[in-house]
Amino acid sequence: MEPSVEQSPHHAYPGHWEADVVLRDGGTARIRPITTDDAERLVSFYEQVSDESKYYRFFAPYPRLSAKDVHRFTHHDYVDRVGLAVTVGGEFIATVRYDRIDATGRPASAPADEAEVAFLVQDAHQGRGVASTLLEHIAAVARERGIRRFAAEVLPANNKMIKVFRDAGYTQQRSFEDGSVHLTLDLEPTAESLAVQRAREQRAEARSVQRLLAPGSVAVIGAGRNPGGVGRTVLRNLLGAGFTGRTYAVNSALDADRDTIDGVPAHRSLGEIGEPVDLAVVAVPAERVPEAVADCGEHGVQGLVVLSAGYAEWGAEGRERQRELVRQARSYGMRIIGPNAFGIINNSEAVRLNASLAPERPASGRIGLFTQSGAIGIALLSGLYRRGAGLSTFISAGNRADISGNDFLQYWYEDPDTDVALLYLESLGNPRKFTRLARRTAAVKPVVVVKGARHSGSTPPGHAVPISRIPDATVSALMRQAGVIRVDTVTEMVDAGLLLADQPLPAGGRVAILGNSESLGLLTYDACLAEGLRPRPPRDLTTAATPQDFRDALAEALADEGCDAVIVTAIPWVGEDGEAEQGDGEVLATALHAAAAAGPAKPVAVVHVEIGGLAEALAAATSTVAQQRPAQAQPSGPAPGRTPATTAPPATTASPVTPAPPVTPAPAGDTDAAPEAAESGGARAVGRIPAYPAAERAVRALSEAVKYAQWRRQAAVPGKVPEFLDDTIDEPGAAARIDAALGEDPDPRGRPLSPDEARELLACYGIAVRPTLPAPDAETAVAAAGRLGYPVALKTTAPHLRHRADLGGVRLDLATESAVRRAYGELTELLGKPAELRPVVQAMAPRGVDTVVRATIDPAAGAVLSFGLAGAPSELLGDTAHRLVPATDRDAAELIRSIRAAPVLFGWRGSAPVDTAALEELLLRVSLLVDDHPEVVAVALEPVVVATQGLTVLGASVRLSPPPARTDLGPRRLSNY
Repeated sequence: MEPSVEQSPHHAYPGHWEADVVLRDGGTARIRPITTDDAERLVSFYEQVSDESKYYRFFAPYPRLSAKDVHRFTHHDYVDRVGLAVTVGGEFIATVRYDRIDATGRPASAPADEAEVAFLVQDAHQGRGVASTLLEHIAAVARERGIRRFAAEVLPANNKMIKVFRDAGYTQQRSFEDGSVHLTLDLEPTAESLAVQRAREQRAEARSVQRLLAPGSVAVIGAGRNPGGVGRTVLRNLLGAGFTGRTYAVNSALDADRDTIDGVPAHRSLGEIGEPVDLAVVAVPAERVPEAVADCGEHGVQGLVVLSAGYAEWGAEGRERQRELVRQARSYGMRIIGPNAFGIINNSEAVRLNASLAPERPASGRIGLFTQSGAIGIALLSGLYRRGAGLSTFISAGNRADISGNDFLQYWYEDPDTDVALLYLESLGNPRKFTRLARRTAAVKPVVVVKGARHSGSTPPGHAVPISRIPDATVSALMRQAGVIRVDTVTEMVDAGLLLADQPLPAGGRVAILGNSESLGLLTYDACLAEGLRPRPPRDLTTAATPQDFRDALAEALADEGCDAVIVTAIPWVGEDGEAEQGDGEVLATALHAAAAAGPAKPVAVVHVEIGGLAEALAAATSTVAQQRPAQAQPSGPAPGRTPATTAPPATTASPVTPAPPVTPAPAGDTDAAPEAAESGGARAVGRIPAYPAAERAVRALSEAVKYAQWRRQAAVPGKVPEFLDDTIDEPGAAARIDAALGEDPDPRGRPLSPDEARELLACYGIAVRPTLPAPDAETAVAAAGRLGYPVALKTTAPHLRHRADLGGVRLDLATESAVRRAYGELTELLGKPAELRPVVQAMAPRGVDTVVRATIDPAAGAVLSFGLAGAPSELLGDTAHRLVPATDRDAAELIRSIRAAPVLFGWRGSAPVDTAALEELLLRVSLLVDDHPEVVAVALEPVVVATQGLTVLGASVRLSPPPARTDLGPRRLSNY
């Protein structure tokens, strides 16, 4: 909302303070500055506040606002006097105000850095987290205006307001003076305040998703009068799934004498229903959607699934229509899935919701599936159905103009019905938040992601995303750092999801292979080696093996403490009459389930060729067994995947397999395995055993599980930034140099530092760069060598020759004046004039391995630390590792070990290992510099020569720029599209 011309003469209207937020109950509201045009809204709001709340605000009976009050509370300079309002449907539901004060409590201006703050929340909206959200935003505003502390006077009986301040996580002081509680809050964010903010964000956003997935009533707006069409299809699917709530059909063109559609009560508008509606599925043409949204908002609908197309995917006009749709829905406190969505499914027996275009509700299971593409969603549902997998929830978000994959990560994080999260993403609207949420969710359950539109310029037209400058390989590395299982195809995503959902995590990479085909076993063995696993030699049971032989062999492999996982390979076996048994997969499935139930909790996968019914039997064999699961997984709790119950699968009467004696389970390494044995017969319940038609697919899925399990074990004890670094870092000195370099009016494009400026800045963080001296002629080069001390290096610094020793622009180990003159003549004769080459002289460093350390700020992903070996081969092969900043000691150690050329650092082919500890420390120092000073947008140390003892930084470049906005650290707000 723009202010009138009367508004503050001191400062322009701060539009960047406007924000849409999600409240504790999952509804949305808008926060914005109060303007002079808000007088009537303020008076109306105040009239709806109870006398008690007014008393708590003003410490006396205050039935109405005077004209002077209204003027004071609507006229602000947005510097020393600021007021914010929370609105729903355009009307105020809460306000907050601060006034800058001096040490005596009187009104003041800068440089005074304290302000008095006061809140007022309408009684009907108390308990929704409005005040705590407002505190985050007014604190951010105050910090922007140079205010460092809030002071507040609160009556002792006003427990709710005292709790808001107490629970915010800021450093605070409390005292009791003159009958009131005096509170002082230090507004500098703390680890506790950030943790509180993110915990509240998680609860609110998860609740907003829950309101969509578990409605008590659903209205389909646009259900056609005749069979067919999108609206009628969704209505039919709702009925077919057995939705447990109330269902309504809405069609504005409904005939006057018609009151039902498909047996469901039908109305011309939501207002005619006469009962609350929680969720509306909108299936009308785009031009009629605003009318439908307004009808929903005015009648208290909590959320929308917009199936209608014709939005951002249709160009500029559609993008503006999409923005207006989001603005309109949020103004009423509603969240949106879509537009251009395929729909949502919730398989909970308490809900049974199929508000989608999928004709069949998939089987109930433990997998949550999010996709941004309807076509991919259809393919995934079909693939999961064919393989007997079940879903907890399914969401196809279309243009994801509001609710995105981040929201569903918030929901799945604590959803007891979901063990694995699968996401097909074509864009990341908030990459930093995605990485943060994925890391937290991956600590308790697997997150598997396929990223479509991976190449620059291929973002789907319906998606608004920040522009990223980093390649897709870097994005993949950062996802891995966050514990995300990144796969290339939707087939691989399903393969991994099936294994992770129903099998325990492996304790390591030791794989037993057994089966009745030597060739298939060898293919599996080779695939394991290719994926970095440690397979044991395959055990050939021969083609004459019976299901009992499979059972015995599997039980033996599971009981082996040197085995972490088992892959069973199977081809049709030969019966007693010499004929191949083609269709008796159920018998083999029963045998494998029996062995798995009696053995330790280790993952089992099956690779089969042409065994009819095996995959279906493996998927369905335990469908009647109740699974016991913890109410909420914790990072240090049981490994994700199936949590064993205490009953074994029922015996199949057709099975010739005889019961095997119970096997005492062995502990599954560092993964928290299931209980050793069940009380009922010593067996445990076993989830579906995933079956794969090719060895490579099974091994790839198992490899992802092994890497994820290792990440989980490491994440349980997070890395740290070594404390000893603090004594060698001059943060104030670095800040002063950065301020001086940028100046009072910095160029928004930034500027590179000179070599001397870069050397001085890096020295503030204990990073020493070996100096160079210019050598415009041979005599100057000789003099420079004398100053630095022999031996020296002579090298060119021209952009086209820099860091290109292969082009002959470097001469090393020059130990005499004559050697320097001779090398200088060779360079100028071979490559060009000194003015073009820009030669420099530098003292020789100890021999070692040349490496490169870089840090960059990407507008989408944030600060990224990178490492690789110097030279063309590493650049051509893309052999560079990446981690997000701030990096921990563990990140630094993993960074140098994760490149393919890492063996060169650790004594490859008999060479001496280099000082990797010094290299790790350098990486941590660069990480701290970039993290402490967001103005440092690029650092490149090249080359860094790592010797057997110590290292030498021979070249450095630094680029500064005004710090980019850090939306991930500010107060909670929804993304703007």
